[in-house]
Amino acid sequence: MSEANWYVVHTYSGYENKVKANIEKTIENRHLEDQILEVRVPLEDVVEVKNGVSKTVQKKMFPGYVLLNMVMNDDTWYVVRNTRGVTGFVGPGSKPVPLTEAEMRPLGIQAKNVMVDIEVGDTVSVIGGIWKDTVGVVQSINESKQIVTINVELFGRETPVEIGFAEIQKM
Repeated sequence: MSEANWYVVHTYSGYENKVKANIEKTIENRHLEDQILEVRVPLEDVVEVKNGVSKTVQKKMFPGYVLLNMVMNDDTWYVVRNTRGVTGFVGPGSKPVPLTEAEMRPLGIQAKNVMVDIEVGDTVSVIGGIWKDTVGVVQSINESKQIVTINVELFGRETPVEIGFAEIQKM
């Protein structure tokens, strides 16, 4: 089975919650729970001031967009694309492009929790990102942020760098 990724669909403005409800109903009716895992309309708290009174209200972070954690295949694409209020997936042409880890981080979405069998003092090789092919010694591990701090040699001196769990490999 393919891997689930986060995708973005464009909706008519003001239809985000309706689209979310419609997709969730379709998931239930067609038993797609294992293929469309989550439908989300990201909200943020905003302080509004009206008549000198400030109150906190929830606003949509991206009006006109809904986020979906799903396995992309012909069935799921068809179901989502043909949901009332959906104008299409975000991506070039009709090809949906999954969000990257970097794009998901500010939304508070963990792509997936990566487990590592690495301890402080272990030597690791960086297998992705800007530090690819760098080797360093683990100085600290932050489980909640899913990062390790390693020392790399930069301009002739040891410099601490934070690297995501998914971008390292134990040597």
